[in-house]
Amino acid sequence: MRMYMMRKIGYALVEIFKTFRRISSPRLIMTLLVKNEEDMLEENLRFHKAMGVDGFIITDNNSTDRTPEIIEKYRQMGWVKEVIQETATNYEQKAWVDRMIWKAKTRYGADWIINADADELWYAPSGNLKDELSRTGANVLNCEMRSLYPEEDKPFWQWDKAVKYVPDLEHYGLSLYSLFERQNKKVVHRAAGYIQISMGNHKVTMLPKRSADTDIRVYHYNIRGKQQFLEKMINGGKQLEQHKGRHGGRHWRYFYRLYKEGKLEEEYDRVIGTHVFDRLQADGYVYEDDTICRFFSYLKESQQ
Repeated sequence: MRMYMMRKIGYALVEIFKTFRRISSPRLIMTLLVKNEEDMLEENLRFHKAMGVDGFIITDNNSTDRTPEIIEKYRQMGWVKEVIQETATNYEQKAWVDRMIWKAKTRYGADWIINADADELWYAPSGNLKDELSRTGANVLNCEMRSLYPEEDKPFWQWDKAVKYVPDLEHYGLSLYSLFERQNKKVVHRAAGYIQISMGNHKVTMLPKRSADTDIRVYHYNIRGKQQFLEKMINGGKQLEQHKGRHGGRHWRYFYRLYKEGKLEEEYDRVIGTHVFDRLQADGYVYEDDTICRFFSYLKESQQ
């Protein structure tokens, strides 16, 4: 591990001259760590390709649904540059993402890298992520996270309600880790100067580092209905129990404890605020945002 880190630092020192250099048409690679994401993965790939992503590196962690078929379809189309079949049953998320970043940097010529989950859509108001990346002199951009309210009677891309952070969860009887909790920003970063990603892809170590805020925002579909929520929290909790570190995944550990106590299903209503939805909307914590709806409508029309 020490030699691996020294190698990274050596690369970063050699690349210092281009760490902050503006690139008019940067090569953008997205990494994805997935497990049983058949309900969202194909739309995720199509959305980000339309947003300017040049290629994808995907780690599939023991998917048992149609996820591998979808990945193979887009690998044959040339969109997915490499697929890593990760069979481990623990949750070494940081190490697995780091492995993909290193490949994007050294094997696929990435100038910029986005480390995403299948339930995230990275949106640039200009319609192309590269517009923002080509203008900045920073090497890390901080991106706002915006959670969408689940509407189980519609495809996720038709959901048009976003949520805001609720500072007083108890006032509304919401869960400690509800949909309305504060969302930490995520980062997009250059390949040059990369040293290490954090758990959850919220921070990155660069040598040297110059960060800035950006208009790029991440639409987060972290809860896509009750069944998806239950499966995600149970599977994630099982994996984290095997994880050697105790940092990261606090919400999974919380929900997995409730699952073992037989209380997870009843907690779901407190997670999305089912019984106080009207109050939350009246107080401005649920608001209309049809950005993704409009983009997908345009995307589908253009492909007909």
